[in-house]
Amino acid sequence: MMASMAGRYAAALFDLAKEERQLSRIEADLKSFQAMLDESADLRRLIRSPVIAAEDQAKALAAILAKVGVSPLTANFFKLIARNRRLFAAADMMRDFRALLARDRGEVSADVATAHLLTAEQLNALKDALRVQIGKDVQVNTRVDPALLGGLVVKVGSKMIDSSLRTKLNNLKVAMKGLG
Repeated sequence: MMASMAGRYAAALFDLAKEERQLSRIEADLKSFQAMLDESADLRRLIRSPVIAAEDQAKALAAILAKVGVSPLTANFFKLIARNRRLFAAADMMRDFRALLARDRGEVSADVATAHLLTAEQLNALKDALRVQIGKDVQVNTRVDPALLGGLVVKVGSKMIDSSLRTKLNNLKVAMKGLG
């Protein structure tokens, strides 16, 4: 992670937030910014466009962050990456920050793709099952992929467990071709 540009920025933000005892506040700020990024195509265009001048990006971003009410540390971080023309990598920086935070807390991150949105009970049962298997607290990042048809795909580190209906049907198709 540290070899990448996004990893270096994330590590700098993490170290500063830890030193200032603001890890949870910065985490909340980044979550709210990520939610805005997920919801707004205009915001995604603003941070990814190489055509928009750095000063204009910084001004627009400062107005958005002030309206949302993020901490001064978070606002300064985004102003810095805008000034350095690194705003396009903000999503990667936030991902790397979350990974550093999880490692600091002794958590493991799992990416879970499901065919349908999980209920709170299902999510808690999945976290419990993963905690038993891994032996650590697990931060679960979910996403819905209707193409799975049913079941789920869990990725923890380099391990992947695919119990999706799509994969089972594909395996059955391959097995049936071998018999013919």
